[in-house]
Amino acid sequence: MDRYAVFGNPINHSKSPMIHTLFAQQTAQQLSYQAIEAPIDGFAEAMTSFFSQGGKGCNITVPFKEEAFVFAQQLTSRAKLAGAVNTLLLSDSGDIIGDNTDGFGLVHDLQQYMELANKRILLLGAGGAARGVIGPLLAQGIEELVIANRTDAKAQTLATLFADKGNIKACSFTALAGDFDLVINSTSASLSGSLPPIASTLISKHTICYDMMYKAEATVFNLWALEQGAELAIDGLGMLVGQAAESFKVWRGITPAMPPVLAALRKTIK
Repeated sequence: MDRYAVFGNPINHSKSPMIHTLFAQQTAQQLSYQAIEAPIDGFAEAMTSFFSQGGKGCNITVPFKEEAFVFAQQLTSRAKLAGAVNTLLLSDSGDIIGDNTDGFGLVHDLQQYMELANKRILLLGAGGAARGVIGPLLAQGIEELVIANRTDAKAQTLATLFADKGNIKACSFTALAGDFDLVINSTSASLSGSLPPIASTLISKHTICYDMMYKAEATVFNLWALEQGAELAIDGLGMLVGQAAESFKVWRGITPAMPPVLAALRKTIK
């Protein structure tokens, strides 16, 4: 039986084993998938051990996505753009290929709710989570992407990096102004129950808000967005399932159906 896993630290909270087990059942694929905690200072050793013992592929989560980028022997174009890897595959030639499916997961989930073409989008945060989705968002033919961060220098670095991919701007949270069709929170603020320091005037009755985080109840950011009159507030559970489905396709060549797995996952976290 082919062996897959997700590596992170901590990892006990991961929903990936459930997701991929459901994908495997749905597509009649014979595989095992487990969550493995890699030592903070021993990621490369954990990867080497996993693949030397017959591992076929794995997902990578916090805090190892940048280390996985370095560990991979080949990188897909979307991994190079993201500067991070969340999916590793052992190729037929024996090389370890690094990919990034996070941007696919976000875009696929957003497309269930809205058309992205010609939209003005605000991306809150300029860390790794933001960088992983910028390329796929710009590829949708959006009107403009504004990256806002507590320090505008970090946001400007990302804007410069992706300047040739589309209309992209950067600023600090305090310098934000205007009206947005979509506001995406890529910061980890929701994990601590706090909010990015942005003005309520950025949210209008046609604004859709998306928090990459998820929990049983609405996140603090999504509750705030709805209080400001946002049209809709969405959490990141669909993104999680979407990136997993794309990883599954990378490994097995089959795209599983996402809605039934998302529904099952939603039920478990409730």
